[in-house]
Amino acid sequence: MGNLVEDLLRPDAFPHPTRGVELVQTHISLVFLADEFAYKIKKPVDFGFLDFTTSELRRHFCHEEVRLNRRLAPDLYLGVLPVFFDGERYTMKETSHGAVVDHAVWMLKIPQERLMKSLLARGELTEQHLQEVARVLARFAQEAETSPHISVFGEPERFRVNTEENFAQTEPYIGRTLESREHQALSSWTMEFYERRGELFWDRIRQEKVRDCHGDLHMEHICIADRVSIFDCIEFNERFRYSDTLSDIAFLLMDLEFHGARQMATILWDHYRKIAGEENVEELLRFYKVYRAFVRGKVNGFQLDDPSIPEHGRTRAAQLARRYFQLAMAYIEEGP
Repeated sequence: MGNLVEDLLRPDAFPHPTRGVELVQTHISLVFLADEFAYKIKKPVDFGFLDFTTSELRRHFCHEEVRLNRRLAPDLYLGVLPVFFDGERYTMKETSHGAVVDHAVWMLKIPQERLMKSLLARGELTEQHLQEVARVLARFAQEAETSPHISVFGEPERFRVNTEENFAQTEPYIGRTLESREHQALSSWTMEFYERRGELFWDRIRQEKVRDCHGDLHMEHICIADRVSIFDCIEFNERFRYSDTLSDIAFLLMDLEFHGARQMATILWDHYRKIAGEENVEELLRFYKVYRAFVRGKVNGFQLDDPSIPEHGRTRAAQLARRYFQLAMAYIEEGP
């Protein structure tokens, strides 16, 4: 019986020539990086908000991933390829006696040195870069699909499902990635915001600002090369993708601030807000920053319980989770 990871780390397992293969893991994916291409296989996991437990679900969401990501990265997403098992080994080369057992998203390999996060780390992220990212995102916010069905996801009671799920799913991590007082403070602040400022959500619905967004918009998902390519949107749950456009940009602003680039975040927001016509939205923007920081803390925390991730990776994930929760706390402590 073959081992999928071991088998697909062999260069001869792929349909395109490559000298070597590197594996990168997330809590939901195995990404095999070859010389020119990347092949992403979804892990058979069920987190409640995400269900990849059957091969049919994984196949469906591979196709959804390609369809949705071609909106902002049409050149990166090449298609969906089958994974075969021939009785001895897993392979992505078509075989006459092998059965299709899974599927992979086939992509161009993204130049890591051109990621927005990499540019920032090297001190090479410029205002011109930020202006172009703002332009792409503002245009996307104006052109992304909306409908009565999508708008429902911007209602405060509907969005509350997301935040309550976050607080429930992070309870097992109290004392590991966040303190009990932090969990309670963030939960209370969030619930009080719905009570005090619930009308802000309805205003955004009336303005048709709830759209089919990206859903996971941080710097590691933005490549700035000949053009700005924004990839790896949420394909697995429309509840996380159908949202206020402000929630999308809040994620990226939070990410910049998390990495110590508060001035860059201000520049990006100034450009975006002017192009998108956003005025008097700072209160709701802060709410979404808190939400996004909490989600990042939660997702990093999940890696602590993934036995396929090595111990040093889990230790790093725990450190990141704590820092995200601390940033969420800093946002709620800024004032009313």
